[in-house]
Amino acid sequence: MKYTYGLKKGIPIALGYLSVSFGFGISAVEKGVAPLGAVLISLFNLTSAGQVAGVTVMVAMGTIMEMIAAQFVINLRYSLMGIALTQKLSSDFSFLKRLVASFGITDEVFVMAASEKGEITPKYMYGLITLPIIGWTLGTFLGAFSGSFLPEGIRAALGLAIYSMFVAIIVPPARDSKPVALTVIIASVISSVHFYLPYLKEHISGGFAIIICALIASLTVAKICPVKEREEEINK
Repeated sequence: MKYTYGLKKGIPIALGYLSVSFGFGISAVEKGVAPLGAVLISLFNLTSAGQVAGVTVMVAMGTIMEMIAAQFVINLRYSLMGIALTQKLSSDFSFLKRLVASFGITDEVFVMAASEKGEITPKYMYGLITLPIIGWTLGTFLGAFSGSFLPEGIRAALGLAIYSMFVAIIVPPARDSKPVALTVIIASVISSVHFYLPYLKEHISGGFAIIICALIASLTVAKICPVKEREEEINK
């Protein structure tokens, strides 16, 4: 697989990232992040949910441990994606090449790479991640630096784009899977309780609130709907 082939496959991902990251740029700047800081966050992270959580922790003046814990919980899935892709990597992948390719692994990049038939070459992976990285960073740049002169109504609408993406990601699997829907509901309830109860909002920062919501929701559903039992039900 050639670099240009991977580059071509990355075009639709880049176009989607361009529009969504525009919203992140606006949202980050409105929360107090410097425009250049927002751009650098996108360039060096490339993780929508992780970036939103990170900005939330920073705005709330959270601790480094809160940031580490939040990023670990939210971005742990990328490690699993990387492990899954190792089964498809060609022998041309050295350790250094794997590190470079792993930086660009996102949900969409993973799906595109995993769906390819045959082995994946370093050139293909480099091509596949190039445009998404550019699209995500460029969109953030445009949102961060253009938000200052856009009308307030447009800024508000565009600022919701990244949250719309989360809804689009959550709704389809929640509709098809009761455990996923239950996880979303539990996390939403806990988040709402934290937001509306002054005592909790005062004593638990936004960073820890994200971690608590994710852990309680996932552990509760794991207890109620264990994977083993679900697999047995499917086999019956």
